[in-house]
Amino acid sequence: MSQPPAQAKPPAPEKGKSQAPAPAKPKQKKRRMRSELYEISGSATKLRNRKCPRCGSVMASHKQPTERWVCGACSFTDYAPK
Repeated sequence: MSQPPAQAKPPAPEKGKSQAPAPAKPKQKKRRMRSELYEISGSATKLRNRKCPRCGSVMASHKQPTERWVCGACSFTDYAPK
């Protein structure tokens, strides 16, 4: 009877040397409250941001590198006039 081949173990790290550092955890996104998206005056509420003309979702406002409005659902981008 023959024995199964022995599996080679990876070499142990040398003394004094540490292994690669663990990857850093990604930063958590800042969540916006729904009350920040709307302007409330009396009994009327108004959306602060624009709505997308293609799909109707709320668009995000970006200032850098160029001022623009972007829809996250359909990727429609509207650049502000200079």
